[in-house]
Amino acid sequence: MSNRLFQTVIHQMRQSIDRTIGVVDESSVIIACSELGKIGEVIEDLSAESLNPSSAVVVNGYTYEAIGTHPKPEYAVFVSGSDEDAIRYTGLLAVSLSCIKQYYDEKYDRSNFIKNVILDNILPGDIYLKSRELHFSADVSRVCMLIKITNKTDVSAFDVIQQLFPDKSKDFIININETDIALVKEIRSGIDERDLDKLAGSIVDTLSSEFYTHCVIGIGTIVDNIKDLARSFKEAQVALEVGKVFDTEKTIVSYNNLGIARLIYQLPTTLCEMFLREVFKRGSIESLDQETLFTIQKFFENNLNVSETSRKLFVHRNTLVYRLEKIKKITGLDLREFEDAIVFKVALMVKKYLSSNPMKF
Repeated sequence: MSNRLFQTVIHQMRQSIDRTIGVVDESSVIIACSELGKIGEVIEDLSAESLNPSSAVVVNGYTYEAIGTHPKPEYAVFVSGSDEDAIRYTGLLAVSLSCIKQYYDEKYDRSNFIKNVILDNILPGDIYLKSRELHFSADVSRVCMLIKITNKTDVSAFDVIQQLFPDKSKDFIININETDIALVKEIRSGIDERDLDKLAGSIVDTLSSEFYTHCVIGIGTIVDNIKDLARSFKEAQVALEVGKVFDTEKTIVSYNNLGIARLIYQLPTTLCEMFLREVFKRGSIESLDQETLFTIQKFFENNLNVSETSRKLFVHRNTLVYRLEKIKKITGLDLREFEDAIVFKVALMVKKYLSSNPMKF
């Protein structure tokens, strides 16, 4: 519990209560007080054992009452005086600060709980026990997003994202490390995935346009149970890793839209190298120059349509056909044939994957 939070409340109440008021901890040390000079003093004749919740105790001209319901209270409030007004003020302070403490502790514990869940640092059986203890809804739809900051600025991206999602009971912003921030967001059932892309886009735009902070965001799949949040978080991590290899221009990468790239990313590098050797038996892919590779890329972008590709490349149709024949002669694959085109497309992706130096075995 933050002493500063107690001091803020005491400071706000000191004008309404024309008495010396404050809070002591379990060691009888004053940690918050309307008279700042008293902070740090020890109340010698006060012991935790003498305090009881909902029951006032008078010690040396001050009225004390414990905060909370624990057998041994962590904190107690005090008001100068021992009259009925002092007892009433003490009761009001105790109720107010007890509610604030409960909210603070619940919020802090919930954030830590969610962090442990997504990082897989809690046993599955303990997840439900802890969620019930924290009054946490376990069976609602949520999604994990991983926000990776790609440039250093003086702005705290964590604070900005917290302002974007102020509902602390439903949305959780968690610092993973100095560059990665996790957003665990509760969503309504049946939400369209495009809405998640728009939401991620609003985060990217806000950080970029208003705070000059650039980031990329990976989006996991929607889960309906709290125990599956770790899977959604891992998917968001994979989305960023795969996007770094295959979709370098994208700032938002969704796990559901990775397609065949996700499969390639999960393959051992030895298998990928074997695949390339089998595909390019006649000649290596390295033997293709940059102009030829650019032609292939445009041919795929235009759905293997020779006329449309030649128009986009500003070349004669026969020139494009000649280039395709050249590719067939070098590699043995005719890109005008659907099956050969699929093999070649996958081979290009595998080559790109291997060029990224993945640490896999």
